[in-house]
Amino acid sequence: MEDVERANREGSRPVAHEQYPAHDINADQFGEKHGLLQDSSVLFSSSKAVTLGMDKEAHGERGLSATYSSWKPSSKARWGQFLTCSGAALAGVLATLTVQQLTQSSMPSSYTGRSSSSSSGANLAAPVAPTGFHFPPASPTNGQYTKYFPSNIGYPGTTVTGNEAALVQTAPAYPVHTGAPNLVGPESIGGAKGGNDASDATSTGKKPFDVFKYWGNLSPWYSVPSSTFGLPDTSAEAPEGCRIVGLHFLHRHGARYPTSSPGGPERFKDQLAELAKKGKKWKAKGSLEFLNTWKYALGNEILTPFGRQQMYDLGLNLRIKYGFLLNNFTDALPVFRTESQDRMLHSAANFAIGFFGYPHEEQYLNSITYETPGVNNTLSPDKTCPNAKSQTRGQRSRWYIAQWVSRYLLDAAKRLQKDIHGIDIGPFEAYNFQQLCAYETVALGYSKFCELFTEEEWEGFEYAMDLLFWYNSAFGSPVARIQGIGYLQEIVARLTHTPIPSYNSMTNSTLDANPITFPLNQALYVDATHEVVVLNIITALNLSNFAETGPLPYDHIPEKRSFVASQLAPFGTNMQFQLLSCDSTPGDQIRIIINDG
Repeated sequence: MEDVERANREGSRPVAHEQYPAHDINADQFGEKHGLLQDSSVLFSSSKAVTLGMDKEAHGERGLSATYSSWKPSSKARWGQFLTCSGAALAGVLATLTVQQLTQSSMPSSYTGRSSSSSSGANLAAPVAPTGFHFPPASPTNGQYTKYFPSNIGYPGTTVTGNEAALVQTAPAYPVHTGAPNLVGPESIGGAKGGNDASDATSTGKKPFDVFKYWGNLSPWYSVPSSTFGLPDTSAEAPEGCRIVGLHFLHRHGARYPTSSPGGPERFKDQLAELAKKGKKWKAKGSLEFLNTWKYALGNEILTPFGRQQMYDLGLNLRIKYGFLLNNFTDALPVFRTESQDRMLHSAANFAIGFFGYPHEEQYLNSITYETPGVNNTLSPDKTCPNAKSQTRGQRSRWYIAQWVSRYLLDAAKRLQKDIHGIDIGPFEAYNFQQLCAYETVALGYSKFCELFTEEEWEGFEYAMDLLFWYNSAFGSPVARIQGIGYLQEIVARLTHTPIPSYNSMTNSTLDANPITFPLNQALYVDATHEVVVLNIITALNLSNFAETGPLPYDHIPEKRSFVASQLAPFGTNMQFQLLSCDSTPGDQIRIIINDG
């Protein structure tokens, strides 16, 4: 490798075979009960085969297409070419097969993709990995060869960038985010054709039922029309006569596995384990037949692959819309913020790669705040709010959800019970199945559980999520505003370019009083947080249009309601605090855009 590095420094290309010997390979990881709260081949060919036996000197530098169209050999010549081409091709195939056989016989099974005892060579990886294995392997057999795979070997070619994008100010329309690329919806909804694709609209003209939008905080974020928030004549583009001069961007982490709290979607896995422990048999049929071979495959807490994609896409989305704001950073790097929790740290990293491109580390500064009890943190304020975990204050939704679940899933439970023997299915088990649908989809890309419920039952699930967040984190919570006030103090400090005068909330004086970790003069701020904090902030701002229809009842879904969790707190939810300079009004103006609405 020293020779490679020396060659890069001296500007000469190293000789590959001298640095990478071909044979240097050593081939020898609800309440508490109901959980109311994832062949390559060596290709050989002869020069005659490539040129179809044509003499390059005789035909000049014409490519194959020119040769095909203008050169017409005699019949005898064509037969000669055919035989030459066929012979060369056959020789290439035989050589390939020979090399494959030699390499496969000399390499261990971990390289060839088959076991040493297999004679068919047709073994493929199982859809579900062996229990206990998680990629990457703990001790990969080729892990010590990193020196052969440098991340940069020089010779980058031309690297000239263009101007920063400013879509939000220059484009005639605002881009719409549909929310769920790479996820597959159910083939049917409660036995009726459904799914999440517009092509599923029926001949009656009824819109397709997009189940992804009925999962509350487990929904992937999507663009919400401004009319949904009661502002039909507005959009996220800069109004006429105004220009955007700054942005404060707050976003939730991407899709994750279930949290580690008791119950939830893991409860069914635990139920099956308990039956197995007791030696009790069960059998499913009909709509639940898939359970006979189903295995729980979800992790805990961290981002799913789709969640990583969400954050990358969100960063890219913001760069295309607001990249021009980086032109203000002429002598300093932007400071973004996140928390120490794994999914928060990796959400911020994936966002940054989308926004800045790779490598991103030297293009910004990332302030990581401690997410742990006893440390003030406006992006995770519950850690210093004792009442946040109180059953009568910060967690008061449980009673409402229990009442609602026992109503809206009663028929579903009876229906599902007919298809399984040996396991009791009640409303709360059905509720766990709905959670499994959402979590498996955002983790594995698809879930059979989604097909078990009707549209009305999915609407009921969405409303259960509304009850959860209305009474725990928003206008129905007695501790929502106090948990959101700290972030508003930080927003005011940034807007007025004035230090926070008094540290009397969840603000962190060590970080916020330091202009290095908490600058007050940036044109662009990006903060990563949790959905509950976004709702805390909405409540503290008193955005009363979301509370217009009043408290949510536990016994029915109101015909019209202004608070819908999937619109305000989905995976990847985001708030834009957009700063405007307008010809008609002196001073900077600010407006709030939530998920593009």
